[in-house]
Amino acid sequence: MHTIEIPAGTGRAARYAALLPQVRALLATERDAVAAMANCSAAVMEAFGWHWIGFYRVIGNELVVGPFQGPVACSPIAHGKGVCGTSWAEARTIIVPDVDAFPGHIACSAFSRSEIVLPLRGRSGTVVAVLDIDSAELDDFSAVDQNGLGELCALIEPLLP
Repeated sequence: MHTIEIPAGTGRAARYAALLPQVRALLATERDAVAAMANCSAAVMEAFGWHWIGFYRVIGNELVVGPFQGPVACSPIAHGKGVCGTSWAEARTIIVPDVDAFPGHIACSAFSRSEIVLPLRGRSGTVVAVLDIDSAELDDFSAVDQNGLGELCALIEPLLP
């Protein structure tokens, strides 16, 4: 049985530093990408408690919702549409301080105020999934989150096609 333990009262960088080895151990013997995504999203939710945390997988010419934690999700998402589709199309991380200011933002929840989306590349080198995180707070994500979440995504990428 695995539990995620994060020291109380620690800053974000320290939270990621505590979380990363625990997720690495949790995924050490995992061979299935969907299972890895499921446990990763649950671990991030336990550590940070954001509004929505989950993965979208590239299936054909759309992003289809995968494992997540939080309220129901929008799916499918077209290539280049919304924050997730834009991250996929541009193969880059996008941090949105205020989702209402992002042109074409897809509002799955009225509680989402800021967002970060990171692309995941598979063994082919192309983007085959994205990690999407929504916060109920404005301007809740920074380079610290981009780096920490990027390290977590790197644990899943070898399992992706």
